[in-house]
Amino acid sequence: MIILGIDPGLLHTGYGLIKIKKKKCSVIDYGIISPNSKNYLSDRLFTIYNDLLSIINKYNPTIMSIEKIFYGKNVNSALMLGHARGVAMICASKFNIPVFEYSARKVKQSLTGNGNAHKEQIKFMVMNELNIKNFNAPTDASDALAIAICHVNQVKVNEL
Repeated sequence: MIILGIDPGLLHTGYGLIKIKKKKCSVIDYGIISPNSKNYLSDRLFTIYNDLLSIINKYNPTIMSIEKIFYGKNVNSALMLGHARGVAMICASKFNIPVFEYSARKVKQSLTGNGNAHKEQIKFMVMNELNIKNFNAPTDASDALAIAICHVNQVKVNEL
C-alpha cells in the first residue's frame, strides 16, 4: 500500500509518499510543489494539479491523506487554502483514490502524543518513524509525510 500525504498550500504544497509493507513504513519520495507566486491563482492551481497528476502517475498511490483547513483569524486565508485542497482532491478522484482528511492537531497528536507539538518535534518523529538519517526537507514536505503516517496510525494495522 502506498499513501500520498498532502500538506496543501498555494505557495508550497508539500507531498510525501510512504509504503506500508508487513506493518512497516518506508519513505518513497517527498518534496514540494511551488507555483510561481506572481502567477494568477488559476495558473498556480493548474501547476499544483499537473504536478500532482505526475506524482500520482509515477507512484500509483492507493490512498491520499490530506490536512484539513484550519480556520484561524483570517477567513480569506482558509478560503484560499481550500482551493489547493480541492485541486488535490480532484486529482485523487480522477484516479479513484480514497481521500482521508486529518486536522493539524490530529496529525501532531498521532505522531507525538501532543496535539500542540512544534514543527521540530514533528520532523523528528517523521525521521524516526521512517528511519531517515539526514532529512533536509522543507517543512511542507515533512508535514506531508507526517499526514501520511497519521493515516497509518489511525487505521487498524491489520487493514494495511
